[in-house]
Amino acid sequence: MRFEPHPERRPALVTGASSGIGAATARLLAAEGHPVALGARRVERCEEIAAEIRKDGGEAVALPLDVGDSRSVASFVSDAADALGPPEIVVSGAGDLDASRVHELDPEEFAAQVQVHLVGAHRLVSQVVPGMVARRRGDVVFVSSDVVRMPRTRMGAYVAAKNGLEGMARALWMELEGTGVRASVVRPGPTWTGMGMTWDAETTSAVLEEWVTWGIARHPYFLRPEDVARVIVMVVRTPRGTHLTLVEVEPEKKVDAAEGEEAR
Repeated sequence: MRFEPHPERRPALVTGASSGIGAATARLLAAEGHPVALGARRVERCEEIAAEIRKDGGEAVALPLDVGDSRSVASFVSDAADALGPPEIVVSGAGDLDASRVHELDPEEFAAQVQVHLVGAHRLVSQVVPGMVARRRGDVVFVSSDVVRMPRTRMGAYVAAKNGLEGMARALWMELEGTGVRASVVRPGPTWTGMGMTWDAETTSAVLEEWVTWGIARHPYFLRPEDVARVIVMVVRTPRGTHLTLVEVEPEKKVDAAEGEEAR
């Protein structure tokens, strides 16, 4: 069976692109030659990143995006297509989290996190996937979390939302089989991003102590956003005929030193 290669110019949409994994992914996709639309509520930060991309010879636009608002998502997708062409790559990574216990979290705050991580991803899917199916090609990558495999305390709403996200992504993958559109999940472990970085020292300490108690924090090393971005780009670069449906990436512990040697 012969599979046709993707077109060289593949416009990409990246949500949550103002920082962290989203920003790193936008930069790397642009470096690979893809026109990129960066979307986030902090559009001024997206514009700074887009300007850096353009300065380096890439093609990028920054557009306002609130994945909690259907009209905002529709405008983002439409404006991105007008600027760059129909999307070939979509990376859904917008989100935030709250370090509260499930029973102490306000129901509205719980619902807000589900809205962003799960419903927001569906808003994006509903706007871009029908066109991809009509064109018989495209890649949709959902940025999930290893909390799906290993739930963490103080992240109940986030855990629920990411489980829902992966369930939706799995169903989408099955429904899209044979259309030329691939739905994939990239599942990072602990990563240094903007999420959780606003916690005060007391909250951060309490969270880490609980993770140690439950055997979740095996070592102190975190992934960098660039590490996850490389995996996302690997997924969308995979040749036709191969589909990376789920890729989990975890931070590697520093190699233990042999006796009399220093660790690398």
